[in-house]
Amino acid sequence: MRPELERQYVEYVQGRLPRLHRTAYLLCGDAFQADDIVQATLTSLYTNWRKASAADNLDGYVHRIMVRRFLDEKRRKWSQVLLGDRLPDDGRAAAPDVEQRDEVLTALRALPKRQRAVVVLRYFHDLSVDATAEALGCTAGTVKSQCSRGLATLREVLPMATAEGTR
Repeated sequence: MRPELERQYVEYVQGRLPRLHRTAYLLCGDAFQADDIVQATLTSLYTNWRKASAADNLDGYVHRIMVRRFLDEKRRKWSQVLLGDRLPDDGRAAAPDVEQRDEVLTALRALPKRQRAVVVLRYFHDLSVDATAEALGCTAGTVKSQCSRGLATLREVLPMATAEGTR
């Protein structure tokens, strides 16, 4: 890669890395798998940087890569292997906000992959319906229906969100 293109790539990644990692974590719910997804996304972006940098919506292009990498990981059989039956106890008690975050992450993991991707991109990544549709390679109607179903499921699983929202 030419030095100028590589500099542009590095600048782009440095500015987006925390947000990309957060998005990957919200998609998969596991910090280590999120690291893998971000790494695969950035590797693919690097190899296609000339084409990607010419895209009208570079962030949408990267989101599409990330969601595809996430879906690819879920299809692989090894992703379902459990290496241990429980995590080691670190001796710290969970704070209430940590418990609430864990409930939300557990509820997100219970959603089907496409619904989870739509909810994460729309509400955690703050993308519009059209930008989400572009990132996922589907229509705006699909985004709306998947989002509606995903939010309905989350409302059922997380009654605290509906109870607090009605006050």
